[in-house]
Amino acid sequence: MDALLKDESSKGTSRATMTALVEKHTPLVKRIAHHLAARMPACVQLDDLVQSGMIGLLEAAQKYDAEKGASFETFAGIRIRGAMLDEIRRGDWGPRSVYRNSRRVSEAIQVIESKNGRDAKDSEVADQLGVGLNEYYAMLNDLRGCRLFSFEEVFESEESRVQPSSRDRGPQADAQDEKFINALIDAIETLPEREQLVLMLYYEKELNLKEIGKVLGVSESRVSQIHSQAAQRLRARMTQWA
Repeated sequence: MDALLKDESSKGTSRATMTALVEKHTPLVKRIAHHLAARMPACVQLDDLVQSGMIGLLEAAQKYDAEKGASFETFAGIRIRGAMLDEIRRGDWGPRSVYRNSRRVSEAIQVIESKNGRDAKDSEVADQLGVGLNEYYAMLNDLRGCRLFSFEEVFESEESRVQPSSRDRGPQADAQDEKFINALIDAIETLPEREQLVLMLYYEKELNLKEIGKVLGVSESRVSQIHSQAAQRLRARMTQWA
């Protein structure tokens, strides 16, 4: 850790400042790691997430600009999650069929919504895919169960999973990320109300699927389906980022 701090401090941020930020926000790394690990299978190790998250925290401390308005905790949280997701990508365990189905579902939603000018209904998506409603719901459960949904990975093609991680991108990455986040926020606001609520409870309030089910009065499996469908609907509405 001292070596990393020394290396980062040479880039313009004082070591004392970075040390203070890292020490203060280390619990944030652990909290995010536990939150992600709880959604992952046993093969995803908590220690690996914490280690990658600490690297994300160091990067946040080095790049943070208070004049941009966001609090350091908010800025760092994004960096920490991104670093952890990079770690999960490197050990990706989702089968190829899941990614193909993800693309199929989002394309079906796009076709229906472009044609009708409204939110695609579950039954319409199933018909477009040529499957029964129960089979469509099973596909949605597979999408949620086989890979962590992050707002970045929704737009990631199967081929792009072999590309460099976010920490290896060029100097324009931060500006591009900001544009993406703004576009994503706009797209989320167009989702059906229930899908917006599930995303808010899951990501902002950090409730698990069972807890969200109690809030909505539906089963945990149904929450999983709503969550996955929200992801695919976002993907369909942000094709320019795919």
